[in-house]
Amino acid sequence: MENIIHETYTSENRDLNKPEVKKAILEAIELLDQGKIRVAEPVDGKWQVNIWVKEAILLYFAIMEMKTIHAGDIEYWDKIPLKKDYGQRKVRVVPPAVARYGSFIESGAILMPSYVNIGAYVATGTMVDTWATVGSCAQVGKNVHLSGGVGIGGVLEPPQANPVIIEDNAFLGSRCVVVEGIHVEEGAVLGSGVILTASTKIIDVTGKEPVYIKGRIPRNSVVIPGSIPKEFPAGQYHVPAALIIGQRKPSTDLKTSLNQALRDFEVSV
Repeated sequence: MENIIHETYTSENRDLNKPEVKKAILEAIELLDQGKIRVAEPVDGKWQVNIWVKEAILLYFAIMEMKTIHAGDIEYWDKIPLKKDYGQRKVRVVPPAVARYGSFIESGAILMPSYVNIGAYVATGTMVDTWATVGSCAQVGKNVHLSGGVGIGGVLEPPQANPVIIEDNAFLGSRCVVVEGIHVEEGAVLGSGVILTASTKIIDVTGKEPVYIKGRIPRNSVVIPGSIPKEFPAGQYHVPAALIIGQRKPSTDLKTSLNQALRDFEVSV
């Protein structure tokens, strides 16, 4: 299956009508939907992107046709069906939450009115709160809280690009935005309104001198939104930054106490 998908995706003359190609694509998306394969996964302590799985998703879009989909009185027109059988999967889903087929929601996760895109992985014990979005291929660990309005970006193309990764026990405050392959490590706490992009300056300000970190939030860090000055032709202006102001205390290891982790540093949730 993996070889068929990769060879088809990289071919200059793709033939998506071959029965073995369609079969491989459909089988891959079904395995993705069941959580038996993933877009990215930890291997020997490091996250590995399974490029062929991303290629399978892109080919799936190519072979699927637009059609009308109904969810009660709500009508959609799209290529990708919605997930089903939440009761059997033991996933609590509050209307009108939507998860696309090809995403994986593990038993014990909770979807408030929210959106989860194809290729995403949401592990057990995680709360995707109201109007939060989990973009395509994003990987969200166990016991994570994505507060209201959190935006986790999708990274589908190019296939080799790292998706957004949110590790176990992280807490993301309301209206946080995490995109472009940012990696939030285990136990990190983001205060409301933190914006993390590939170009965002992440600065550890806990010592006498600032320490700049690129593309990731270290384990158990407590982060708040900040800004730094930048020169433009029209003058100096401030652009967003993320400030690491401390580490979670042992007393805030439980998800129910994560709000306190922010209050310890007088940060709003």
